[in-house]
Amino acid sequence: MREAGRITARALRLVGEAVVPGVTTAELNRIAEETIRSAGAIPAFKGYHGFPGTICSSINDQVVHGIPGATVLRDGDIISVDVGAIVDGYYGDSAMTFAVGEIGQAARSLMEATRHALEAGIAECVPGRRLYDISHAVQAVAEGAGFSVVREYVGHGIGRSMHEDPQLPNFGAAGQGPTLASGMVFAIEPMVNAGGAAVRSLDDGWTVVTEDGSLSVHFEHTVAVTDDGPFVLTLE
Repeated sequence: MREAGRITARALRLVGEAVVPGVTTAELNRIAEETIRSAGAIPAFKGYHGFPGTICSSINDQVVHGIPGATVLRDGDIISVDVGAIVDGYYGDSAMTFAVGEIGQAARSLMEATRHALEAGIAECVPGRRLYDISHAVQAVAEGAGFSVVREYVGHGIGRSMHEDPQLPNFGAAGQGPTLASGMVFAIEPMVNAGGAAVRSLDDGWTVVTEDGSLSVHFEHTVAVTDDGPFVLTLE
């Protein structure tokens, strides 16, 4: 899983370096797929339940599962890129939101709050804590900054499958849920909206957008619970 995480992180970094006004999401998808395959890994998303891309590319009010294609990024956009890799049957999964050129302060504040929410959730990945301690930490930071947490889509366990039990909401009461133990691995992925929490799916059957058209930001890491504390697997 560490190797799958490294490759996932590398793909995400190289995609991020290519995020500039004028680039298409198809080009970002190509970079990610070539990076993953050249490392001897398999793109985790391509073909998953029929999804056509190696990355999910979600722009502005798109929350998750945006399909890469001919869309051209414009100055002032934000784009959330979600990507995964498989190595020897084990999965890595990570996401990051990138600024396209110069973005406004509202978007920057939303991105900063979502990053901090992810960091707060990661910090709870300690043996003896409860699963919803992670959820509560994410929610407290995001809502404390004045934003809304998406409720229909959640984090998850991960290992030999992309999505394993238990589900890991980005909201919940502290002290609830299964007790965390060393060796558990979770994909922690706050999805945070500038406006309301409600979302809806587009007619393509994949892309999820905010109901009110507000911006949405998505950050994610694959994190192991260890006796020495949280171990982020999706870092280079």
